[in-house]
Amino acid sequence: MMKLVYKLQAEDYKFDFPVSYLPGPVKASIQERVLPDSPLYHNKVQFPATGGLGLNLALNPFEYYMFFFALSLITQKPLPGTLHIRTSDCAYFILVDRYLSWFLPTEGSVLPALSSSPGGPNPSPAPRTPTMPFASYGLHHTSLLKRHISHQTSVNADPASHEIWRSETLLQVFVEMWLHHYSLEMYQKLQSPHAKLEVLHYRLSVSSALHSPAQPSLQALHAYQESFTPTEEHVLVVRLLLKHLHAFSNSLKPEQVSPSTHSHATSPLEEFKRAAVPRFVQQKLYLFLQHCFGHWPLDASFRAVLEMWLSYLQPWRYAPEKQAQSSDCQARCVSERWAPFVQENLLMYTKLFVGFLSRALRTDLVSPKNALMVFRVAKVFAQPNLAEMIQKGEQLFLEPELVIPHRQHRLFTAPTFTGSFLSSWPPAVTDASFKVKSHVYSLEGQDCKYTPMFGPEVRTLVLRLAQLITQAKQTAKSISDQCGESTAGRPFLSWLGFCSTDTNGSYAANDLDEMGQDSVRKTDEYLEKALEYLCQMFRLSEAQLTQLTLALGTTQDENGKKQLPDCVVGEDGLVLTPLGRYQIINGLRRFDIEYQGDSELQPIRSYEIASLVRVLFRLSSAINRRFAGPMAALCSRADFLGSFCRYHLTEPGLADRHLLSPVARGCAARRPRGPRLSLRFLGSYRTLLSLLLAFFVASLFCIGPLPCALLLVLGYLLYAVAMTLLTERSKLHHL
Repeated sequence: MMKLVYKLQAEDYKFDFPVSYLPGPVKASIQERVLPDSPLYHNKVQFPATGGLGLNLALNPFEYYMFFFALSLITQKPLPGTLHIRTSDCAYFILVDRYLSWFLPTEGSVLPALSSSPGGPNPSPAPRTPTMPFASYGLHHTSLLKRHISHQTSVNADPASHEIWRSETLLQVFVEMWLHHYSLEMYQKLQSPHAKLEVLHYRLSVSSALHSPAQPSLQALHAYQESFTPTEEHVLVVRLLLKHLHAFSNSLKPEQVSPSTHSHATSPLEEFKRAAVPRFVQQKLYLFLQHCFGHWPLDASFRAVLEMWLSYLQPWRYAPEKQAQSSDCQARCVSERWAPFVQENLLMYTKLFVGFLSRALRTDLVSPKNALMVFRVAKVFAQPNLAEMIQKGEQLFLEPELVIPHRQHRLFTAPTFTGSFLSSWPPAVTDASFKVKSHVYSLEGQDCKYTPMFGPEVRTLVLRLAQLITQAKQTAKSISDQCGESTAGRPFLSWLGFCSTDTNGSYAANDLDEMGQDSVRKTDEYLEKALEYLCQMFRLSEAQLTQLTLALGTTQDENGKKQLPDCVVGEDGLVLTPLGRYQIINGLRRFDIEYQGDSELQPIRSYEIASLVRVLFRLSSAINRRFAGPMAALCSRADFLGSFCRYHLTEPGLADRHLLSPVARGCAARRPRGPRLSLRFLGSYRTLLSLLLAFFVASLFCIGPLPCALLLVLGYLLYAVAMTLLTERSKLHHL
């Protein structure tokens, strides 16, 4: 394919790419006759004579192919739910990886020769002319556009600069098509409290059919912010782009990193390495991440967004010297070399960290996947020296502003891409405080209110997260103990029906019950390490953590048994306190709840045969109606026969049961139950399986069905006599 593209590139022919395929902000800007800031669109927009319909971009073959290649990621059809394919195994993901490796090389000062491309040997395209995109960045555009680009500098005439135009085009196309779906102007408008109030009114008016249609201005306010929703595959490909960009930018030689060493002898590819991330990626990526943090569902799929964010925050992971570092992860420290990157991307670290905190406080941290995400963020931010760099950046931003003209701010914060970035560079800005302020103001606006990451507000959020982590650890432990007790307390004979069946159900927990003890252990490890890292970052003391634990009431009795939920004794019994309600909701404590109604009317269980249970209920009801008098007379006798009948025909009294609620106690008192026969136990799979197993074992000893049945009846009678004697003795003991 690339061989054909290069072959067409040799011909001076343009292909039309519909503007309607472009991301929302770009499409709206062009339709309003306003040229986007990116040089990618300069001298390419074709306006029809009839008006705003049918707008196209005139692209050369390479640009045309790359635009459609990038477009296919955001217009793909979702895969069927039953088809699970790893994104890294898809042909598209592999192609993106190869294109980025080829056009953003980490070795050498020039691109590889075109003849060595994967497509095989092919002739080099014709030399670029001023009509081709790279040179056209410096030319004047049509007068129909409202935004006139002035003070344009001439394009570098160095022939070497013509060799990287494909790299520049590739990066700009990927960034525009994959990241530029949210408008900076709209984002800054939405930061004000008044705009947020309008947002709420707009959403309510849209969701309610009784309201009048929303105002057009409000609709326009949300046109770009909520129309595009990225997929998980989209995010994974963007993460791949960021990893390649870090490797590409960090492949500069040490003497070429500082802008002060910039000279005309520096190759265009090396200049591109220095400018790629801050000039093309930073702003659009920040808006993309902000939208994902605010709109992504609160589930485990957010892991893809999280890893993309963390990959951008750690350029040192992709530096060439990474391989020479020690393998000891604990001793690895973030070098001071990365302080400028941290300062010039301060909001990526601080504001998005606060956004993650707000998400973490609304998720179930007992889930291993959610616990892993908290652990990953805490581990990255707890890297030695990183927190100090962030604090230093915040100090630079919060320094009193001396004499920084407003116009200078706007010039630095919103640079216009009037020509190729390879044209004459602006003067190097050495004031670190000015750089940090410009970064924040350019993204958040001049009137933004910055919340320091290590200030009291964020520290309060971190304490709340530490509290939730402590709760989640206790909940996971209680779930683990509950699973262990239920498994250990169920003997083998219970599966055969010889032991009592639990008809009250089991404690409903979360998905840890299905994942097993290993997931509980992993969750506990993730949360324990995350809490440790947060304590390192924000200097939380052991006394503070102990106070949080005690405030939650998650301590246990000295004998290790779980306490009842926090409650007080009222006139009608136990009354839950707000703390007790919180403990029940989060699974920290619980009451031992038993079924207190008519045992014959319980819902049919999964281990019972529904039709057989109904037949047995009708049969036992008929027997009880027919012989109600004789059974009552037998149970009223004071001799052994009366005790034997009472053991089989009556239920345990209310006094023998656990504490009932006042309402249930009153209802039970109004429903006295006489002696009755219950045959429901014969409808259980386990009872029938036990009988079949008994007959099978008897047949091995040449015992027929009838003698076997007589033996079973005789054995049960002996068991019933023994239980009757024990029951009567226990009653005499209580008296």
